[in-house]
Amino acid sequence: MAVRDLDDYPWDAVAPYAARAKEHPGGIVDLSIGSPVDPTPAVVADALRAATDAHAYPQTVGTPALREAIVDWYARRRGVAGLSVDEVLPTVGSKELVALLPLLIGVGPGDIVVHPRAAYPTYAVGAKLVGAVPVASDDPAAWPGGTKLVWLNTPGNPDGRVLDAAELRAAVARARELGAVIASDECYAELGWDGPWVDEPVPSILDPQVTGGDRRGILSVYSLSKQSNLAGYRAAFLAGDGALVADILTARKHLGLMLPGPVQAAMVAALGDDAHVAAQRERYRARRDVLRPALERAGFRIDHSEGGLYLWATEGRDAWETMGALAERGILAGPGHFYGEHFPQHVRFSLTATDERIAEAARRLGA
Repeated sequence: MAVRDLDDYPWDAVAPYAARAKEHPGGIVDLSIGSPVDPTPAVVADALRAATDAHAYPQTVGTPALREAIVDWYARRRGVAGLSVDEVLPTVGSKELVALLPLLIGVGPGDIVVHPRAAYPTYAVGAKLVGAVPVASDDPAAWPGGTKLVWLNTPGNPDGRVLDAAELRAAVARARELGAVIASDECYAELGWDGPWVDEPVPSILDPQVTGGDRRGILSVYSLSKQSNLAGYRAAFLAGDGALVADILTARKHLGLMLPGPVQAAMVAALGDDAHVAAQRERYRARRDVLRPALERAGFRIDHSEGGLYLWATEGRDAWETMGALAERGILAGPGHFYGEHFPQHVRFSLTATDERIAEAARRLGA
C-alpha cells in the first residue's frame, strides 16, 4: 500500500462540530483529544535547558544514562526487574513506533496484524503501510493463523480497558502459538482508577507474572507524554526481547530515527522523579471525579474506563448524533467511529482539559 492510498485523516470530519461548539457563548470545551494542558514539570524543563549544547549527533540507542534510567524505571514503577540496557530503546514518541513497528520487524504483504476492537487507528495504519491485514479482536482464541504481530493496549485508548496479569498471560501464550511478536502499548499505565487498579499498579506485559522470566517475542511500549506532560518532547521508549530490540535498533539507525540529545537528558530527569507523576495523576483523578458523574446524570453509560485518560461513554444513539447534541452545548468529544467499526454509539471524553473547562462541561451537561 502506498502512503497516498491511506484514508483521509479522520479528525478532519470533526471540524464542523468544533465550529458549532466554538459558537457557544461560553466558548468551546474541547474534550476530543488527549493532548496535555498542564505545565511540563520544572525538573524536566531544567534538564532540557542544561543540555542545549547538542552539537553532536545523538545516539539512536540512547545515552547510557537514559538506558539505565529506563531500566531502573521498569524495575521501580512496573515491577519488571532484570532488564539490561540492551533490552531497552528510546523512540521519537510512541506513535511513530506504533506505525513503523510492522516494517521494522519484517511484517509484510498478506501477514496479519491483530489489534484491539476499540483501537487507536495507528495500529491498523501501520499494518496497511506494509501491505498486511489488520484484524480487530480481543479474544486470543480467535486470532488467526498468519498473525505476525499482536498489539495490546492497556489501559486502552479509547476505552480505558485494563488487562490483568492472567489476560496478558493468555495473550502471550496465544501469540507464541502463532509465532507472532506481541507488543503492549502501555502509555497510560500510571493512570489506573477503578477496581483493583485503585490500589494496585496496572501490570506490564513484561511483568514476571506474565512472562515467567521469558521475554522472547514480547515488547512493552511506553510514552512520557501522559504521565509527565511531555507530548511536545516526543519522548518514549520500548523494552523487551533483546534480539528484537537489536533488530529494531539496526533498522532505526539506517532510518535516522534519533531522539534529540536534550530530550534524552530531559527523559532521564522525568524517569527519575516520581513526585511530578503523582501530582499529575491527582489532577486527572480530580477532573475525572467531576466529569464522570456529570455524564452519568446526563444519561450516559460509562463502559470500561477503569484506567487511562478517557471516559468511554454512550447514550444509546449514533455517535454523530451525540456529537451534534454536545456541540450545541459547546462540548466537543471524539466519535466512536474513529476507533473501529464496533462502537458506532460511543464517544470518547478526554480528561486533558483544565479544571475550569472540566467544571464548565459538567455544568453544561447538567443544564
